[in-house]
Amino acid sequence: MIEQDTVKLLRECDAGVKMGVKSIEDVLEYVKSDDFKTRLEACKQEHQKLEQEIREELSRFQDGGKDPSTIAKSMSHMKTGMKLAMDMSDETIADLMTDGCNMGVKSLNRYLNQYKAADEFSKDIAKRLIHLEEQLAIDIRTYL
Repeated sequence: MIEQDTVKLLRECDAGVKMGVKSIEDVLEYVKSDDFKTRLEACKQEHQKLEQEIREELSRFQDGGKDPSTIAKSMSHMKTGMKLAMDMSDETIADLMTDGCNMGVKSLNRYLNQYKAADEFSKDIAKRLIHLEEQLAIDIRTYL
């Protein structure tokens, strides 16, 4: 049970971290503020570090990980495109990123509760990813 929950939690973290990187990449070119862009780039790098840790841990279990669902990716891409088409401001980007962070935090907490038997290392990765998302939402409030 421990191994099964561990792999499932790591897969969800893998999908979440990939979604976070992709979301940041989708908006970076539109950010006007240098400080905002720097914050997003730093967060993207932290996501990529966690992604590498997740991959290494999943490889121990001979698991290829998980991509975000096609529906989630499509919905995110459509929402981003529509909002930016109407208003290409840093405020709009901060709003989009905050919504994404909040959804990520909610999902990851749900998975932490669902996969209680996961090992402590994978729970720590999930908690670090949650913290990263929470911190980004806090850091970009000044742009809302």
